[in-house]
Amino acid sequence: MTASEPNTPETGALRDQFALERYRYILQQIQAVNENAHRFLAIYQTLATTLVGAALTLFVGYRKWQVEPDAARSGVIGLLVLTTMVAAFTATQIAVGAVAWLDYRNEECDITDEMVGENFRKRPRPGNLLRWYETYVLLFIIFSVILMWALCGFLILPGIK
Repeated sequence: MTASEPNTPETGALRDQFALERYRYILQQIQAVNENAHRFLAIYQTLATTLVGAALTLFVGYRKWQVEPDAARSGVIGLLVLTTMVAAFTATQIAVGAVAWLDYRNEECDITDEMVGENFRKRPRPGNLLRWYETYVLLFIIFSVILMWALCGFLILPGIK
């Protein structure tokens, strides 16, 4: 069968089957994008808690371990830089996931417009940003990194003498 063949019942059925399989694939990808956002948040929470915990442990124990104050400060800053990098990676993955989700949803709408009827599914609107949980995850990550650095700058680093 080529693109120039007439639309026969066989080609119509094949086309419908292809559209259905593509639709299933798109729905699976949308589900995977949603699950990935949760995975990346879990990774961020785990790594951030571990790295910040290590920074606090260094702060509390540097004298007992006879670590020079400059080395302790550098260690704390290094751990916070690592935490910031994990946050940046997580935020990037969540943002890319949101863009991929928009793309898959638009493709889903294209298929349903063609196979079911125009406007069967409403297209996603980026204006609904405040209703997306990814927005709040990103805000949480940004807020937590800012708070981490602020607390470190005002409480931890001045306390290392």
